[in-house]
Amino acid sequence: MESVRSHLNRYVAGMGESPIRKLFGIAHDPSIISFAGGHPAPELFDTEGLSRAFSHVIDANGGRALQYGPTDGEPEMREAAAKRLAEQGVPTSPANVLITSGSQQGLGLLSQTLFNPGDIVLVENPTYMSALQAFALQGVEFRALLSDEGGVIPEALDTAIRYWKPKAVYLIPTFQNPTGVTMPWSRRTAIADVIAAHDVWLIEDDPYSELRFTDEVLPPIVSDPRLDDRSFLANSLSKVLAPGLRVGWLRGPEEVLERVGVAKQGSALQTSTVDQLAAVHYLEHTDLESRLVTVRAEYASRMNTMVDELAEILPPGSVLTKPAGGMFVWARLPEGFDTSELVYRAIELGTIFVPGAPFYVEEPDERTMRFSFVSHGSETIAQGLRRMAPLFA
Repeated sequence: MESVRSHLNRYVAGMGESPIRKLFGIAHDPSIISFAGGHPAPELFDTEGLSRAFSHVIDANGGRALQYGPTDGEPEMREAAAKRLAEQGVPTSPANVLITSGSQQGLGLLSQTLFNPGDIVLVENPTYMSALQAFALQGVEFRALLSDEGGVIPEALDTAIRYWKPKAVYLIPTFQNPTGVTMPWSRRTAIADVIAAHDVWLIEDDPYSELRFTDEVLPPIVSDPRLDDRSFLANSLSKVLAPGLRVGWLRGPEEVLERVGVAKQGSALQTSTVDQLAAVHYLEHTDLESRLVTVRAEYASRMNTMVDELAEILPPGSVLTKPAGGMFVWARLPEGFDTSELVYRAIELGTIFVPGAPFYVEEPDERTMRFSFVSHGSETIAQGLRRMAPLFA
């Protein structure tokens, strides 16, 4: 038989493996201190609370919990998601919510539903690489948006929409992955003005906003009611409860979510019933906000340690972000450095980060690198970064 690859879907065959996923195998080596994946700290998981929730669901209604369920989600979970969105400044009806197995599935299902080969999607540059993978599987083309320290520039977005006539705009306005940048409220309203003036979808990815380190709460761009008929918000419990609890949701126009549900039937049938019901019980009987106060404080401490240690070891001329929340610190080294080469030397030193180039859709900056500060305590963070110091000596 001729090359197997020639018999595959051309978009799947042509796509490389995520560099982050490729690094995960190395990162699991216990001798390696990994700053690669955005893995929430397991010691901060509420294992007792979640155990009680699962036990209650099984004991009270095990037959239903272990049975098939509706593709668009259990009614109680849709109501719980709508309530959480409303509390975050996004008034939402359960009819405008579809439950997914994490927000990544939501991005993949949206891609299947919205995009045809050759459609153009405007994205931040750099941006979340797994979203790029999800969209690329439908044969879309990406165009980079001009950004600064406040995120995407509204005038540049308007110009790009007029020129490229894209199908959608994909943004992560809050604690962006990979840069950690947060778009201020004034710019969010300006972005909403641009989207409202054009026939284009907005896909807003919001996995990190509840991991904030300040008192400032910024509602998503989709909270603007003018965007109700042309926007989607992807959200998840992965970062605030546990990533193993595969419960997320999409908020969007009901008639489009009905089609998203059809796409979901073709690949997954449903999201785990028992996970959904346990999540609902947990949210109803636990003060999650008070628990997040502790999580935020610990992550803020870890972030400060990472920024301080990086400032000590990075070479003169480096630029470093100090995020106001989320999971990641982004660094740019001076001219002459290539982090795609440095990462293998870092592994030899017993530590690892993610090179920045794969996050770009145009003109990748080989000097950039992403560090996750959530997976280790401050002492281990300091130890790992000090191991890395010889890279820049």
